Amino acid sequence: MRPITLSVITLVLSLVPTTTAWAGGRTALERAYIAAYAAHVPSFARQTGLACSACHYQFLALTPFGRKFKLEGYTLANKPPIAESDSTNGGKLGLNPISMVSAMATASLTHTQDRIPEEQNDAVALPQEISIFLAGRISSKMGLFSQLTYAGPDGEIGIDNLDFRYANRTTLGGGPEVVYGVTLHNNPTVQDLWNTTPAWSFPFIGSEGAPTGAAGVMIDGALGQNVLGLGSYALVGNLVYGEFTVYRSAFQGATAPSDATGGIHGVAPYWRLALQKGWGSQYLMLGTFGMHTSMFPSVLTGPRNTFSDVGFDAQFETKLASGNLVARGTWIREGQTLDAAFAADESANATNTLKVLRLNASYYPTQWLGISGGYFQTTGTTDAGLYAPDPVEGSANGDPKTNGFIAEGDVNFWENVRLGVQYTGYSKFNGLSTNYDGSARNAAGNNTIFVFMWVSY
Repeated sequence: MRPITLSVITLVLSLVPTTTAWAGGRTALERAYIAAYAAHVPSFARQTGLACSACHYQFLALTPFGRKFKLEGYTLANKPPIAESDSTNGGKLGLNPISMVSAMATASLTHTQDRIPEEQNDAVALPQEISIFLAGRISSKMGLFSQLTYAGPDGEIGIDNLDFRYANRTTLGGGPEVVYGVTLHNNPTVQDLWNTTPAWSFPFIGSEGAPTGAAGVMIDGALGQNVLGLGSYALVGNLVYGEFTVYRSAFQGATAPSDATGGIHGVAPYWRLALQKGWGSQYLMLGTFGMHTSMFPSVLTGPRNTFSDVGFDAQFETKLASGNLVARGTWIREGQTLDAAFAADESANATNTLKVLRLNASYYPTQWLGISGGYFQTTGTTDAGLYAPDPVEGSANGDPKTNGFIAEGDVNFWENVRLGVQYTGYSKFNGLSTNYDGSARNAAGNNTIFVFMWVSY
């Protein structure tokens, strides 16, 4: 099941109640947000005291306050928890007084410039996805985001994204404050705070039926929902963020990795470092992240394929006229040592590289309107084994280069209801502009108009 780049973690942050310290223990900034937004959205006031717009410029783009909410374990709340009145037995209780259940549904229409052979164009998905979320405060220092999704194109129900957190704070010898925590999750980068790493990057939703390039780096969704990661993180002085996580294979539909499924050899380590600074109405983050994964493709002995990903990212936010502008950039380089694939004649090379570039920006002139655009490019080593000729999805020359642009316009009738139109245009697809697949299909034939409705409640 495809994760929702898509997944609606941060929208749920506003719609689902989450509780750490109730109103009496809030900072002045947090009380100011409650006063500003609660009056406009009474239902959110009854839950968390915050409207969606407190945590999002528009979903899923997090504001600094929204990132703080996630960093602190989804635990901020407006109402006191249900507590144990009789403490003589030493028991502790701090239950969320409001339901943690929420839901999401998407519907879509996909039109490609040239019809995919043997498929009807203007494909309608109703639903494209339906998700049930269990998200919010578990205790004063623990919170949960979890998602169960029905994917219409697959006709299947399965566990989607999961992020279980413990968060706390301290000071370093009377110096800067440190917010630290532990995260248990099932999709690399789903735990990240910014909209630059793969799990939460633009576009936040896409067509399930349109063609995509043949090549992708391991960190970009290849392990999603098939691993379990345990990591620790810290933000020092509201300036330096660091995280270290290790992943182990955890396949759905299997009790353990086997000779049929393959799996990670040992553990796959992931690291993250970011510097952030806000001044006036501007905000800047500069970061880097990476992951090293050694995989058995099938049998759990013998040669493996190894992937080393290193990424650099940046995010800039500023007020612009009466709205907000958010600009993002990500560059990832993956080194591949393909011992298993090369030995099995599945790859023409023993070593390859892939590079991914994404540059995009969103302008939100009002809460109900969003305009976004971006450039994307994947390049890498020519490999006729990995990228062989094949109708639509293949490459005639073994070159994985795919590049183009995305433009999107969104109308949010309410903060949790969106109608959007997205256009994706390709200048190259799997290495060429014309006859890229060896079956006379051109890159522009995959240009896609994607119309969607997105509702969360």
